[in-house]
Amino acid sequence: MSRRCELTGKGPMTGNNVSHANNKTRRRFLPNLNEVTLQSETLGRGVKLRISAAALRTVDHRGGLDAFLAKAKDNELSGNALKVKKEIAKALEV
Repeated sequence: MSRRCELTGKGPMTGNNVSHANNKTRRRFLPNLNEVTLQSETLGRGVKLRISAAALRTVDHRGGLDAFLAKAKDNELSGNALKVKKEIAKALEV
């Protein structure tokens, strides 16, 4: 399982540990990922996703999963999230 947010595409970053003696060693900054079940009003069911804490706040701010996915770029979404976005769009057409 990759350490990548399924909604925003946020992944690990690299940097340096810097000691008191100013020695530098490489390290990784991992995103704060949480496995959550977000409710879709359009589909009437929950969708289980592994997203960052920042993405969870953004979903709440935009008014839910459906509104977030409507504005999200397809290249940032994971395969699972893209499938849900297409299901929502199809349900809204009918």
